[in-house]
Amino acid sequence: MERQPVVSSNIGSIGYDPSSSVLEVEFRSGMVYQYFDVPAHVHEALMSAPSHGEFLNANIKNVYRYTRL
Repeated sequence: MERQPVVSSNIGSIGYDPSSSVLEVEFRSGMVYQYFDVPAHVHEALMSAPSHGEFLNANIKNVYRYTRL
């Protein structure tokens, strides 16, 4: 999955596959997580949020199933 670099203190890049509704987040530490069944509007909101990290913590973590790659 192709990820887009973002300006964030904790997140390096974010990718999204609309056909599978998988959101992929690469953290600056090098860890990569995939979140499943994430609607496109949630990805769009994440990308336009003033703070990607705060949005991720409040609206994606502990809401969607995930795996660490």
